[in-house]
Amino acid sequence: MPVRLSVCRRGGDTMRPVIGITTSTLKPKPEFPLTQVATTRAYSEAVMRAGGIPLLIPPLPEIAEMYLDAIDGLILSGGGDIAPWRYTTEPPHPQVYGLDETRDALEVALAQAAVARDMPLLAICRGMQVLAVALGGTLIQHIPDAIPSALEHRPEPLRVPLPRHEVQIAEGSRLAAVLETQRLSVNSGHHQAVRTVAEPLQVVAHAPDGVVEAIEVRKARFVVGVQWHPELLGDEAVHQRLFKQLVQAARGGRA
Repeated sequence: MPVRLSVCRRGGDTMRPVIGITTSTLKPKPEFPLTQVATTRAYSEAVMRAGGIPLLIPPLPEIAEMYLDAIDGLILSGGGDIAPWRYTTEPPHPQVYGLDETRDALEVALAQAAVARDMPLLAICRGMQVLAVALGGTLIQHIPDAIPSALEHRPEPLRVPLPRHEVQIAEGSRLAAVLETQRLSVNSGHHQAVRTVAEPLQVVAHAPDGVVEAIEVRKARFVVGVQWHPELLGDEAVHQRLFKQLVQAARGGRA
């Protein structure tokens, strides 16, 4: 008998769209010897500020389509690296970390199905890389090796607040329209980057060193990927606009 997922979507007199947020797997530790799933609270807070209801999605790829049936929009969240075999025949770089094949399988399936359904989707950091790979693109495994003169996109050790740099956004892009600017200061915490994209994705923003910082599907209701972490910049209205646009697009109903 099929399992059906349902959630209450009404808040007051206004429909509040449900936004699914993917999660990471936390391995058992001596002090808590059970597997957990989680993501940072900032994603949920950004969705709530934008008028949506956040719903965390555990990495269970066998019910990917059922997850999409239960939500109105999707956030592919940040995390560790994607398994290199999904986009290259090269061996894994020594700096590749945090591999989770189960999460990869779920998020690739979600990305492909969400785009096919024209479901509003915001892909963040790792999520942008998942979106690119899911639709046929490739990644740079370690930015310093591919671009020796690159900016410091991921400090070691990783620290918060993350370092910042500017990005240039393409004129006429959906992203430029949403953010109402073509130049933006963003944070940075990644050592990999999108190398190539396949249709229907387009590259729409770069860092000063040429690293891809944003991608989008121009004709979709809302499918945007950003390499930075806008959820950690919620006190800056320009970054919160991404979540507002996601929720607004999701209010149009389930795809």
